[in-house]
Amino acid sequence: MEDILIISNYYPPEKGAAANRIEQLALKLHQNNYNVSVVCPLGNYPKGALFPEYKGKFSVTENRENITVKRLWIYPSVSKNIFIRILSVLSFSLSLFFYLLFNKTPKKVVIQSPPLLLSFISVFVLSLKNKKIILNVSDLWPLAAIELKALKENSFSHKISLFLERFIYKKTTLILGQSNEIISHVHSIFPDKKFFLYRNFPDHQVLTMELKTVEKQPIKIFYAGLLGIAQGVLELCKKIKLEGLNIEFHIFGDGVEKNQIEALISLQTEQKVFFHGMLDRKELHEKLKTFDIAIVPLKTRIYGSVPSKIFEYGSLGFPIVYFGGGEGENIVEENNLGWVVEVQNYKDLNKKLLDISKLTKAELDVMKKRIFNQSQKTFDLNNQVKNLIEKEVF
Repeated sequence: MEDILIISNYYPPEKGAAANRIEQLALKLHQNNYNVSVVCPLGNYPKGALFPEYKGKFSVTENRENITVKRLWIYPSVSKNIFIRILSVLSFSLSLFFYLLFNKTPKKVVIQSPPLLLSFISVFVLSLKNKKIILNVSDLWPLAAIELKALKENSFSHKISLFLERFIYKKTTLILGQSNEIISHVHSIFPDKKFFLYRNFPDHQVLTMELKTVEKQPIKIFYAGLLGIAQGVLELCKKIKLEGLNIEFHIFGDGVEKNQIEALISLQTEQKVFFHGMLDRKELHEKLKTFDIAIVPLKTRIYGSVPSKIFEYGSLGFPIVYFGGGEGENIVEENNLGWVVEVQNYKDLNKKLLDISKLTKAELDVMKKRIFNQSQKTFDLNNQVKNLIEKEVF
């Protein structure tokens, strides 16, 4: 078996799309006869505190489903204080730097980007060791940070980030882009670089649709994922109009907006929005079997970003209300997965919700079956990984 290393800032038991995405890649490579190892921080996301099993430890080596996972020390934090957050990033960056410098690594390494600093350190050390570096780009930083107004254009931090971005693209052997927009962006900077599209397809291993459409219940729309600034779920809760509609809105997840969302829901006079907290992925999927529609929002259109929830929930059979703009709109429309709403256009969103409320459960059941069958053919992780192996990407 050929050895391959994956470097990521997230990995289960941490929750969220990023951790799931990297685990799926690791498992698929293992199934295709690679000996896979992962280097990541001690588990802490999304709460920003070490999980109980990692407290008081400097590093941990585990075996998770035949994947060797090396967890390195980090000072975790989700503080709004920029200096504390920088300290957190630097802590794992230093751990990673010394680990890569003084430990033997395989000839092939996959690096998840962003975060930029971790990508930079990984690429810097591994390029000195003449490794084959496969950069897996899921979001375009610092461009996304500018669009989210987390970074000021032409500031010192922006210029440093641009330097890091260009360095990792230049020194990388080849690049996997999660969207065509990512590939176009990198190609505009380094046109001679090798690029491959690698979508965030899930691997549910579900051969028949397991969703159950329940009659004589309201239509249940749900959001499941990170409750961060980029997703804008708090604003969504404030501006959707469900009064008089046969619709409930259910929220699953954790993040910086969690407390504000819970406080807002507690003030409701008519119970239409429900918060369930963060659930394990398997527990979440079991809970969602009697739900009807997934909503995928972004607070602003982020160039290059395609939320993995489109593939995650489409593959289970859920119709999708896509509220994020960009390439995701094309995917939803081309595959007839549901409804597309312009970013921040709450008037249009509420109009779509009014139309949705008039659907019968029988109509929803037909939609679910059609979307499940379409997604099984289109969002196939096995075929995607095998095609990349055939092209000698890994």
